[in-house]
Amino acid sequence: MALKWFEAFNAHDLEKLLSLYDDNAQHFSPKLKVRKPETQGLIKGKSALRDWWQDAFDRLPSLQYEVIKLTADEEQVFMEYIRHVKGDEDLSVGEVLQISNGLIIFSRVYHG
Repeated sequence: MALKWFEAFNAHDLEKLLSLYDDNAQHFSPKLKVRKPETQGLIKGKSALRDWWQDAFDRLPSLQYEVIKLTADEEQVFMEYIRHVKGDEDLSVGEVLQISNGLIIFSRVYHG
């Protein structure tokens, strides 16, 4: 799951990325708190995910993630990666994906 996630994200392939998520998936990110304070950091559903990532891909065309470490079982994946954007300082990121029936139902981002 994590490898498919990174492949889709780094290709900026929004449809492939969204295909990994349940229709009612939720996503929490500190970046959401900053860019969309009304969300309090949490968005729900594929429509909100689509809007969030399309905005990121549009604003940050050089956005890429470099995998550092993956730890997983059948229900969760913990991903450590570096966020690269030209002109910005690299950012260390941790993210947990919760999986059910082969789809991501919840994700939470941690910035270091």
